[in-house]
Amino acid sequence: MRLIYIVLACLSLVIAFIGILLPGLPATEFVLLSVWLAGKGSPRLQAWMLRQSLIATIYHDWHNGRVIRLKFKIWSSLSMLFCLSMMVLFIDHMLSVAFAATGMAIGAWYIWSRPHTVAHTMEELSE
Repeated sequence: MRLIYIVLACLSLVIAFIGILLPGLPATEFVLLSVWLAGKGSPRLQAWMLRQSLIATIYHDWHNGRVIRLKFKIWSSLSMLFCLSMMVLFIDHMLSVAFAATGMAIGAWYIWSRPHTVAHTMEELSE
């Protein structure tokens, strides 16, 4: 069972990195899932993941207020805008483009509805 968790953790991490590049595919959720799965399969793998700055940043921010940093919001929005522009230029089936645009708009709304700074650190909360 441990091997299955490890394989799923690695797969989830790969999907997360693809999600950083492709609009419509969430990255944060797959990073969080990957860290959780790694903890089930290999605490050593989980510790390694949390030593990686990008993963640690996403994990820490999410667990301290469901935060998505401003630079990730901007990157995500620009990526969606670029892909939507390419779709408008190269896809003739406008219903498909409208469907994709709606999905991107919902994703952008959710991303921008999250705070972009952590209100308090864990040390501040324990005082």
